[in-house]
Amino acid sequence: MSLETETLQATSPTSTFETLEEKQEFNWRQYWYPVAFVQDLPDNRPYSFSLYDEPLVLFKNKDGQFICLTDRCPHRTAKLSDGQIIDGKIECLYHGWQFGSDGQCLHIPQLPADAKIPANACVQSFKVVERQGMIWVWAGEKETAVDENIPILPDLDKPGFVCADFILDLPYDQTYLIENVTDPAHVAISHHGTRGGSNRKNAQPLEIEVLESSAQGIRGRWRGINKSNEAWKYIDFVAPSLVLNNAYIEDRGWTFGLALYSIPLGKGRCRLLARGYRNFMTWGVKLRPRWLDHLNTNKILEQDLPLIAGQQSEIERLKTSLKELYLPLKTSDTLVVEYRKWLDKFGSSLPFYQGYSTSKNVENGELNPKPILLDRFSRHTLICHSCNRAYQVTNRVKQSCIGVAIALAAVAILADDSTIRIAAISLSIAAVVISAMTQTLKTHFERSYTRQPLSYGTLREQGSQKSKVKSQK
Repeated sequence: MSLETETLQATSPTSTFETLEEKQEFNWRQYWYPVAFVQDLPDNRPYSFSLYDEPLVLFKNKDGQFICLTDRCPHRTAKLSDGQIIDGKIECLYHGWQFGSDGQCLHIPQLPADAKIPANACVQSFKVVERQGMIWVWAGEKETAVDENIPILPDLDKPGFVCADFILDLPYDQTYLIENVTDPAHVAISHHGTRGGSNRKNAQPLEIEVLESSAQGIRGRWRGINKSNEAWKYIDFVAPSLVLNNAYIEDRGWTFGLALYSIPLGKGRCRLLARGYRNFMTWGVKLRPRWLDHLNTNKILEQDLPLIAGQQSEIERLKTSLKELYLPLKTSDTLVVEYRKWLDKFGSSLPFYQGYSTSKNVENGELNPKPILLDRFSRHTLICHSCNRAYQVTNRVKQSCIGVAIALAAVAILADDSTIRIAAISLSIAAVVISAMTQTLKTHFERSYTRQPLSYGTLREQGSQKSKVKSQK
């Protein structure tokens, strides 16, 4: 039996994307990039992030507007994000220089009162817009920004839709994340047995079509071939930072979407801002605490994380094109290959990328066969307001229960009355149990998911099922 491999060429441009396609060129500076969900931003403190390794800082001025500046004081290059906000101005913690909304320096404590602030004592500023609860930054000159080009989700402005948001920092390039989330074939295997994942038994050949491909992105659809008349599921890559998965049940008017926004923090680093939305069975989204939902979402993403980080490390080590390394199948990898070919055609302006046949500045310096994956606390809990708050509450409850258990144990030792002694011992044990439970929950905020190998029984069952299918054929 031979493998049918993917040899598709990039599809011709079409006119579905609403921006000017006749240029057929891509300039990463002329796009909006998602930074964070508003609900995850700290109150009255600078928020640091980066875009292609350029450090940036976000804060609010006294009018409550979001401001974005280069995170570098022109005085001695200290990070402005280490400073503080005073009357809507950001102050460098090193020498107290203060900067306003346009990056102009407004105060230098070391200058005499009648001295003029140097004209070059300023910081570059970037346009910031808040849309649908997300913060967006324009990477180019402010004057060139087009607010209408922010890739919002029209469904979220319709009545009846709810959404659930999730943020995560990842230890690999944005291009590998986009490749991963345009690959429906891996879900049944990599996310076997996970809530919201799938089952290995559902792994099958897929029918995948590329509907459009242009400088603005890629539109595609897919469905399994094992079930007749299965509904198409749609995957759109909206350059440079959105992969949108959609499914529709037309006879019921149901819509489900998963918007996977991302920002290239730098080489070997990106941030995922996932937003799931729907207009049916909305009670679950409304009632379930955000932090509880994130425990499962972290697990799903951490099932892929070491695989993708290892994939990138190996590709960098081999220093060979993906065209030589990959063995893609038409029945699983069509959209993955299309995206890598899109980078070949349009990625030349990017600071770095790995296309299908070409690449640019992909080496990370010293090769590390075991890439640093970091822990869940660093990648998610620290930057998620809901999980950070739940983590702090859990930690306080744990410490309180330990204190109560010790105090009750002392009461049991000192008490002369047997009834008091028994009650104190019982309550002390209960406090220890609660402390142990909170420690387990606390661990889920700190440590990454570790994949367990499938048992022999599971593998044997799968083998018997495959044999049964063959015999039926």
